[in-house]
Amino acid sequence: MFGLIWASVARTHFVLRRFMPTNILLDAIHTRRGLKWGVPAMLLAVPYGLGALLCLGLAKGEAPGWLYLVGVLFAWNALKFIVAGPVTLIRLARVRVHEARVRREAVSTREEHDGFGRGVAAPDPRPERESADLAR
Repeated sequence: MFGLIWASVARTHFVLRRFMPTNILLDAIHTRRGLKWGVPAMLLAVPYGLGALLCLGLAKGEAPGWLYLVGVLFAWNALKFIVAGPVTLIRLARVRVHEARVRREAVSTREEHDGFGRGVAAPDPRPERESADLAR
């Protein structure tokens, strides 16, 4: 019984994760290329918040009660986008620091490999030209 419940919850989770528009957008934002769009995506919380206010306001009146559910769904999506902005900003900072560290290590490894990083002077290409000039 527990396995059946677990499987149905997992299946529902993956279906919602794959086909709901806000989840698709949030998954795209959480990729490396999409991290820069996290803060502008916070602006999408505004229409979701307004939609939540509208639905909840109408549901308090004489509109059908199912508008409460739509209002809560709008509020949940607004909260997801509000949280996604700072989270992606922090992740972007961490990724850029990591990339800079890797780039710095690659440069220092290349310099050490070429012998430039340990006090050894770089080879001077001029002696080859001077010997060619003397041969004329």
